[in-house]
Amino acid sequence: MEPRQSEEHPACANPTERKSHHSEKVKTNLTSRLNRIEGQVRGIKKMIENDTYCDDVLNQISAVQSALNSVGKILLEGHLRSCVTERLQEGDTEVIEELLTTVKKLMK
Repeated sequence: MEPRQSEEHPACANPTERKSHHSEKVKTNLTSRLNRIEGQVRGIKKMIENDTYCDDVLNQISAVQSALNSVGKILLEGHLRSCVTERLQEGDTEVIEELLTTVKKLMK
């Protein structure tokens, strides 16, 4: 059975052209967080180059991992509330396996 396209967000149901549909506010929030993370990673690189004490570097790595997890949680929540919900309402239960695979990867 071919998945039907959602009328509200057609990109959710089209497996060949899936796209997200975040509000501008969410995009700005995510972009801002990712810019901070990018800066933190550059800082960690400089710490390594400057022979910074390992414990300090490890603490910064932990902070970056936590920040990335926060970005992932925001994306996961939006995905559940939009694409997953819409695809389930359309009878596309394949989305459950897709979601389980993604969650397993996030929890590594």
